[in-house]
Amino acid sequence: MTQTSDSVTWLTQEAYNQLKAELEELSGPARAAIVRKIDEARQEGDLKENAGYHAAREEQGKMEARIRQLTQLLETAKVGEAPADTGVVAPGMVVTIAFDGDPDDTMTFLMASREYPSSDVETYSPQSPLGSGVNGKKVGDDAEYELPNGKKASVRILAVKPYQG
Repeated sequence: MTQTSDSVTWLTQEAYNQLKAELEELSGPARAAIVRKIDEARQEGDLKENAGYHAAREEQGKMEARIRQLTQLLETAKVGEAPADTGVVAPGMVVTIAFDGDPDDTMTFLMASREYPSSDVETYSPQSPLGSGVNGKKVGDDAEYELPNGKKASVRILAVKPYQG
């Protein structure tokens, strides 16, 4: 699955089905269960000191946020269309990089949304420091990105190919 800059998300059919099933579960049975939990906790009395009530309300808030996130993601999804093999780093591409241009210190990853990570290759979001640093680069290009400690790191793009799922 990949997030593109124009807010369209590319999903495999499997990813789309999995996220749709999660949304249906959260919007139906899970939502009803949390409402029951809140009602039961509310009947226990004083809400100020009712830990069960507060925990259930917090769980409900997280669930509603996830429902909104999934709804937006699925509304903008393009299913089953693999990215074109352009040789340019973009969402939906498997990228091999060399750290500091060293061909012995390499890493391969899928440039994609963290929402549906691949089981066979590590996933980096286009919004991550590494993802934003290499996005739009071609094989042979050098890219720089900022590490969590504020220092800069450089990589060379060795290979770019569409993710085949």
